[in-house]
Amino acid sequence: MKYPYVKRLSKFDYLVPKTIDEAMSLLSQHNGEARVTAGGTDLLIKMKKREVTPQYLIGLRNIPGLDYIKYDEAQGLRIGPLVTIHAVETSSVIRDKFPILAQAASGLGSAQIRNLGTVMGNLCSAVPSADMAPGLIVLGASLKIASTKGERTVAVEDFFTAPAETVLAGNELVVEVQVPSPPPHTGMVYIKHTLRAAMDLAIVGVATLITLDGNVCREVKIGLGAVAPTPIRATKAEAILKGKPFNAELVKEAAEMACQACSTISDIRASSEYRDEMVRVLTRRALNQAREQVK
Repeated sequence: MKYPYVKRLSKFDYLVPKTIDEAMSLLSQHNGEARVTAGGTDLLIKMKKREVTPQYLIGLRNIPGLDYIKYDEAQGLRIGPLVTIHAVETSSVIRDKFPILAQAASGLGSAQIRNLGTVMGNLCSAVPSADMAPGLIVLGASLKIASTKGERTVAVEDFFTAPAETVLAGNELVVEVQVPSPPPHTGMVYIKHTLRAAMDLAIVGVATLITLDGNVCREVKIGLGAVAPTPIRATKAEAILKGKPFNAELVKEAAEMACQACSTISDIRASSEYRDEMVRVLTRRALNQAREQVK
């Protein structure tokens, strides 16, 4: 049986830098003609489908020391560009301090994909259903972006501009994910709804984070995936709960407002109407579960 939508890879030169500086130099030298690869689980499929046809691939795997997960309370969490999804899923510090990220990682693709694909790749592919994005958005995470001209920091919620598009210039490289430590009395959860229990893209993904002062919501954040051209934050829904006592009526109202923040579409996995209803249901569920996680 032939699969006409998957072809042989087009010709390209594979470049193997030994340092980040060398990788950035190569990106600058081949600006617009090169793509960076670590796991390649998304990029190589796009290349086979001729959705992208770079003349150069810049592989990062020969650069030592990029697979780090570092944490301290003052600086928060730091994730390097070669950290795999599996490493996030199984990291003891992430499971303890940032469980929402471990939840998202555990439901992403197959075991093979999680062992090969990276957090950075999941973000830079910029698909609307990217599992790592909603949790990082509600955590207030940022991306450290570097080029031969210097560095800048961009919030994850501002990183995506359209499906498969980001603020990255052709000569720039994301070199670190930076996640601040959540304050005390904070609960967080990510819920992914799919057609199958495993190895499927999200029909809807909902991330919530709640910080309580007694029963008053000092902070509320809601991140949504697969419901708009990019992962989004439902700020108007958050405002319904923020500064008020947590109760079922406000949760229901916030869930309805979260639905209004979406611009869902109908596709092979679900209708727009079904996605809207799932946003209502899962936002309520995620807010209630995050409240239960508050210690």
